[in-house]
Amino acid sequence: MTLYEHLSELRTRLVISIVAVVVTTAVMFFFYNQLISFMQHPYCTYVAHHPDKSITGRCQLYITGPLEGFTTRVKVSAYAGIVVAAPVLLWELWRFITPGLHKNEKRYVLPFFVGACTLFAAGVVTAVLVFPKAINWLISISGHGVVPLFSPSRYFTLYAAMAVIFGAVFLYPLVVVFLEIAGVVPSAKWRAWRRPAIIIMVIAAAVITPSSDPFSFLAMAVPLLVFYEASILLGRLLHK
Repeated sequence: MTLYEHLSELRTRLVISIVAVVVTTAVMFFFYNQLISFMQHPYCTYVAHHPDKSITGRCQLYITGPLEGFTTRVKVSAYAGIVVAAPVLLWELWRFITPGLHKNEKRYVLPFFVGACTLFAAGVVTAVLVFPKAINWLISISGHGVVPLFSPSRYFTLYAAMAVIFGAVFLYPLVVVFLEIAGVVPSAKWRAWRRPAIIIMVIAAAVITPSSDPFSFLAMAVPLLVFYEASILLGRLLHK
């Protein structure tokens, strides 16, 4: 393909991806109450066991401006829309990459797509499972006599951002395997880079984790280290 054809292909994939996100965001907009009920559950559980950590003793979030409720609904719907549209986004990404592959490499497109969807879903599930411990730690570490006054914008945005970021970060093993199969970076290089890679991944996990709590950090850092070793092994097997 020529440069113009690649740019035209990129435009097509971007348009389809944007339309998919807009449609899923619109759908999630109408399921907003169910979304916030699910996302608020960890905080409500904590308040139920620690009523002194709430001004009224009940699980409530407080808006501080007339537009905050609407903007929060749009943000949460957009994040949820991205999660729901993830299979379409990943498929369009692979469709864009496919023209640049050799015939023997194109056979990996479907397995890579399935693997990408699985890893993204695993990242989202990990974020959902670790968020209750994260919010408990963040509230408890504030100390005695400190009562949180959460706004829905910051609380729900943190929850949704963790889900999207964990899902995206969990895709990185596919990049490593793809580079190995394509011969861009052989597995021997990845093995030689193991020590600096571990340091980089630990630092990246500490920086990328939105909540900055130890539970979220470990939930991201440990899988990254495991994925690194597994991707090296899988890349070697597939390359052979």
